[in-house]
Amino acid sequence: MPNKPLTRSLTIAGSDSGGGAGIQADLKTFGALGAYGASVITAVTAQNTQGVQGVHVIPPEMIAEQCHSVLSDIRFDSVKIGMLPDTASILAVATTLRKYSVPFIVLDPVLIATSGDKLALEDTVETICGEFLPLADLITPNLNELAQLTGNPLAKDETEMLEQGRQLLEKGAKAVLLKGGHWENSKEARDWLMPYEHEPQCFRNSRIDTPHTHGTGCTLAAAIAALRPQHTNLNTAVAAAKTYLHGAIERGAGWRLGKGRGPLAHFWRLYRD
Repeated sequence: MPNKPLTRSLTIAGSDSGGGAGIQADLKTFGALGAYGASVITAVTAQNTQGVQGVHVIPPEMIAEQCHSVLSDIRFDSVKIGMLPDTASILAVATTLRKYSVPFIVLDPVLIATSGDKLALEDTVETICGEFLPLADLITPNLNELAQLTGNPLAKDETEMLEQGRQLLEKGAKAVLLKGGHWENSKEARDWLMPYEHEPQCFRNSRIDTPHTHGTGCTLAAAIAALRPQHTNLNTAVAAAKTYLHGAIERGAGWRLGKGRGPLAHFWRLYRD
């Protein structure tokens, strides 16, 4: 019997020394979902469960060299883009990706960490919109990132969130996954997938009462990148990624790693009770 084709996914993001988010979370997610993972590091952070203590940006020439190195050798099915700390980094990644044919690109526009720390070192919003809205197949902003990308105040309710999502589509985005999980007064987490010229689809999960949610945005975007080549359409891939994320949050809720917001249990399907 021939082997099943191996999904190949590339993450372009920052390194999290605490292991809960960024490159580390992405590679764990790829592995947990049956994808071969490779990486391009855009920044090295001093980071733990309590926050980000320092950021060292990788020179854009080295970012571009990493991209060329892996993309010229390995045929990737998907790319997940996370932290791009400055405009030079954004241009290096966008310019390089245009030279290669990657079937699916998901952008998680990491501008503020779960702890509230700003990870982008300068005003990168305009450059991100100009370079990646037409390039990415899916963008996955949280409420803070959505407000920054659209130039609006933070959405106060789902109606305002959906309107801001429409504004991103009008700016050139192909599809947007709006993450409503930051509204903690709701009993369920509701995310909306808004493909261009199609009706939005709502994904519902029961809310898990835990502070240990460090790396949820990175993990969800990486899961979609790993799963999209394994599914016939984006909707089913997002649904499968949401199911995976819910299990990772639920299983990691009882962990006590560090003094702050802990990470997820990325390999929860392998753990025994």
